[in-house]
Amino acid sequence: MPELPEVESARAAIERSALRRTIADVDDQDTYVCRPHAPGEIREALVGRQLTAAHRRGKSMWVTTSRPGPSLGLHLGMAGRIIVTSPDGDTVEGGDPIRRGGSEPKAEWDRFTITFESGAVLRLFDKRRLSRARLDPDVDALGPDAAEVRLPELRELLARGTAPLKARLLDQSALAGVGNLLADETLWQARLDPRRRVDTLDADEVATLHRALRRATRAAIRHGGVHTGEVIGHRRRGEHCPRCGAEMSRGTVGGRTTWWCPQEQR
Repeated sequence: MPELPEVESARAAIERSALRRTIADVDDQDTYVCRPHAPGEIREALVGRQLTAAHRRGKSMWVTTSRPGPSLGLHLGMAGRIIVTSPDGDTVEGGDPIRRGGSEPKAEWDRFTITFESGAVLRLFDKRRLSRARLDPDVDALGPDAAEVRLPELRELLARGTAPLKARLLDQSALAGVGNLLADETLWQARLDPRRRVDTLDADEVATLHRALRRATRAAIRHGGVHTGEVIGHRRRGEHCPRCGAEMSRGTVGGRTTWWCPQEQR
């Protein structure tokens, strides 16, 4: 599933190539992706306006519109991708990484499309049809963005309750944007056991976790996604920690398959 870094790449694609263009048409006919809106409702709200700014908190993304108008929420679901094609055919895109050896793209996988007067096109491409497009999405229930959270905020959210550390990182109402892979990468970098109770961390360990979270998040954004993390390729049976060589351990934490180094993560 796209995590914060992938969503940030999609937001950046919109910011780079889709802003300040007048909207000529909108294809919002996919009633599942555009729920709860009826076909034509999003189109009616957007035609004639411009996208003015692209925003993100955690895995949620929305775009403000002109005059002022409604915001447009775009969620990538499990495997969505934003593709912006300019009038001359140049393409800027971001979101779920393209897998080699996959099926050839099909037109019906374009779940939501904006066509601009210039001829440019913004597409929400999603083979699995789990993405969303909706007007005025509610993001108030989300916690602070994982890429921007300050140390005092992180310290406060870890001080509440007795949940396992990884489970707390995955709680989007506490901290927005961390998914399964980013959590494993962050905890491996911080050398912290994902099963540790949040209330057992001391001040130095919280500070280490904060640095690791920022470092892992920024590196994933810079390199193209969470799959580029240092430990991600070692999250399988028979693999070993790339730092110390210990065989990786596997378990379930917070309802998610979790990998860690039993030698270093304590």
